[in-house]
Amino acid sequence: MTEQLQRLIDRIQPVDEQAMQAALQHQNQLTKPPGSLGLLEHLAVQLAGITGEAKPLLEKKAVIVMAGDHGVCEEGVSAFPAEVTPQMVHNFLRGGAAVNVLAREAGADVICVDVGVNADLADPNLQSRKVRRGTANMAKGPAMTRAEAEAAIQAGVDTVQECVQSGYRLFSTGEMGIGNTTASAAILCAFTGLPAADAVGRGTGIGDAQWEHKCSVVRRALEVNQPNAEDALDVLAKVGGLEIAGLVGVILGAAANRTPVVIDGFISSAAALTAVRLAPDVKPYLIGSHLSEERGHAALLAELELRPCLHLNMRLGEGTGGVLMFQLIDASLRIMREMATFAEAGVSGKDDGQ
Repeated sequence: MTEQLQRLIDRIQPVDEQAMQAALQHQNQLTKPPGSLGLLEHLAVQLAGITGEAKPLLEKKAVIVMAGDHGVCEEGVSAFPAEVTPQMVHNFLRGGAAVNVLAREAGADVICVDVGVNADLADPNLQSRKVRRGTANMAKGPAMTRAEAEAAIQAGVDTVQECVQSGYRLFSTGEMGIGNTTASAAILCAFTGLPAADAVGRGTGIGDAQWEHKCSVVRRALEVNQPNAEDALDVLAKVGGLEIAGLVGVILGAAANRTPVVIDGFISSAAALTAVRLAPDVKPYLIGSHLSEERGHAALLAELELRPCLHLNMRLGEGTGGVLMFQLIDASLRIMREMATFAEAGVSGKDDGQ
């Protein structure tokens, strides 16, 4: 591991227990039975711990969409060709993708980063941090070198660092990369020992025969590369993706800056598990958003001990579930700031008059 990455990990501190206690005490004075708002209350307490503020204001928020291509696409694992990755990047930049629409609804910005697209992209709104033009075919050898994986992580860290300096205080992970559900399934299998058939999903909508083939490709990638589950960088480099590595950096960077990071779906959760294996102190900074339809997502969330708030049968990725979660976070914090206490409202509390 580079010294720069190790220094970043060393910056990640435990959450603020005093701020969490202050948030909980305030909640218990609000005009409702304690705990009656469920996960919204848990969210508010977690956000207090992350930020060190009992009632944080997280108005400036962004979904960071990392984009990269996958050499494993040559194995025929996706219903869409690899050319879709750069085409969708242009769609993000024009504001026409689902994540753009949902981000506008949530009052969030979409920041698109090219960390490994196999095309020359030029746009003033694109952040170009390309490490290489797509990964190698992991079914034949390592997807990338260890140094390339670390460089892609650093790209994510640098993106977050610049955002924090510009006033952003809440992030969601997003991604684009045809073939990345294959890489994410391989990461899940490598870390947990789960069989490929329990980790591999339908991705872009493949049929039964293609799904069986996709499972065999994941098994072959694991056999060929023998990733070491005790070495997160080894797993990431051998069977991961450049955009997945970029999201690892986004997650580490957010935690190091005491900013919450919402985890989107299957690919984002594979990045989150990698980040947690690199730096266990990251875990309290993660917020689950939704349960994806991808087969292995529930297993990833269980491994991360994340509770998804939304069950919408989604499997698009891009950060769509994450930006939907922004609105629940806004609601949770607005309750903390605006809801009256029993004393303010002149309402009798639970034990009043007894």
